[in-house]
Amino acid sequence: MSDLCVATADLTTLRRQLLDLFCELAYQEGDFVLSSGQPSSYYINGKLVTLHAEGALATGRLLLSMLPADTQAVAGLTLGADPIVTAVSVVSAYESRPIPALIIRKEAKGHGTKAYIEGPALPEGAKVVVLEDVVTTGASAMKAVERLRDAGYSVDSVISLIDRLQGGAELYEQAGLKFEAVFTIEAIQSRWKQLQT
Repeated sequence: MSDLCVATADLTTLRRQLLDLFCELAYQEGDFVLSSGQPSSYYINGKLVTLHAEGALATGRLLLSMLPADTQAVAGLTLGADPIVTAVSVVSAYESRPIPALIIRKEAKGHGTKAYIEGPALPEGAKVVVLEDVVTTGASAMKAVERLRDAGYSVDSVISLIDRLQGGAELYEQAGLKFEAVFTIEAIQSRWKQLQT
């Protein structure tokens, strides 16, 4: 994948390129235990794509295109969402639609302001969209949603790069959140098998 192609490709082409990057770099089969504690026969290390130069640019462009027009910031739980919210924010500046990024700590900062949320201060009620790399049960993004709401922000959407189809979407629906994923695990596995032949 060339830098020029990622920077200028139409969104359909970009989506295909990002899917291939996930298959080539992030997806592997074997015996794994997920952060949720569940066993799994496959693992996706999204950071291998979102910290890859072309992967970050593709991620930023695609997710920016999916944000509601009134989005005032993007946010996510550290560490998986850090490169994602940063990529979206940087791309947004290039697109003349600057959207700041917020990073949600898992524990409050132990010094200084003791804040849970890192990033610029936003007005009360600012509309924030939570971004995630891989959704399994949905618990990580829900923690981010709760922290943001506790800080006085309005959150009604979660967007993930990958949905493992293991309950996350249902959890968000029960919480009254809109949820969208760029890829399902089925799309990743189908393309991965094609690339193996």
